Amino acid sequence: MQTQLICSDIDGTLLNKERELSERTKEVIKSLSHIPFILISSRMPQAMEHLQNELDNSHLPLICYNGGYMVQGEKVLHSTEINIETSKSVAEFCLHSKVHCSLYHGREWYVEEMDYWAKRESHNTKVDPKLKSVRKTLETWEDQGKGAHKIMCMGEPKELDELVDFINNYYKEEIIGYRSKPTYLEISPRQISKKTALETLMSLEYPEINLEQVMAFGDNYNDIDMLRSVGIGVAVENGIAEAREAASFQTTCNIDDGVAVFMEKNLVLSEAI
Repeated sequence: MQTQLICSDIDGTLLNKERELSERTKEVIKSLSHIPFILISSRMPQAMEHLQNELDNSHLPLICYNGGYMVQGEKVLHSTEINIETSKSVAEFCLHSKVHCSLYHGREWYVEEMDYWAKRESHNTKVDPKLKSVRKTLETWEDQGKGAHKIMCMGEPKELDELVDFINNYYKEEIIGYRSKPTYLEISPRQISKKTALETLMSLEYPEINLEQVMAFGDNYNDIDMLRSVGIGVAVENGIAEAREAASFQTTCNIDDGVAVFMEKNLVLSEAI
């Protein structure tokens, strides 16, 4: 089937070693502007919108927080939050350990202090968090009737292993933690994934398109379901083994413009013929 929609993970997949969009990648995506190119990531909206601007497709929807929050400009298309009591429990675990805890809701990002982890994530995503105590943030959100879209926990692998055990022992039916790297654990509502988010977005905005007509790119655990479900699932060479096994195709590493390389061969050239 002809590809009608393309979606791509960002970190480790679409960006180069400087965590930027290469000129080659931007050129290829812009040349295929008649096919919606949807960014799908664990990032917050502001950490994705500057990339949309570079691609000249800021009119398109964004799938943020691994599918927990979908927006199109200022319009919220869909939202799934972590229960506030569960958020409090995870936060307390972090506060009684050395694990950094970042709290995200919509366009809000709160941290206790600008420690090593907050500075690193701010540098990588080009977004600055607001300083506010974890407990106070969650109390405010509870008063406002909302919960976290994502809890980002960062620290030494052994300490994150203990947090994973805690989640599995008490909250495995409610939340899931994706290890984006040994020192990063990104916690989301268990009922959402990039696959379910893609299905929801298509039902809302692209009902004429089915999953067989989607091309998707990814590299990590949170991409596996999406790569398996679409017509053309593509893993970058630097992706984890599980993602590469789930994908039907493989392309070069992200630092070698893997997404652009695959689209050049399979979309740009085929349309020129």
